[in-house]
Amino acid sequence: MMPLALANVGEENLILRVGGSPELRKHLEDLGFTPGGTATVVAAMGGNIIVKIKESRVAISEEMARKIMI
Repeated sequence: MMPLALANVGEENLILRVGGSPELRKHLEDLGFTPGGTATVVAAMGGNIIVKIKESRVAISEEMARKIMI
């Protein structure tokens, strides 16, 4: 298990756990980051990570990506 922030670009990953405060977990779940789902890192630049999740692209901070375990 490792954080999404360390995932390879273009590789599909299974989300195992979403951590952080209850508010952060709710926000990430609203964006589609739920355990059992998949996420693909599209690009990482300037401390932000662009992730393809549920046929959408979402930009999250590297700090948030460290709370998502794959």
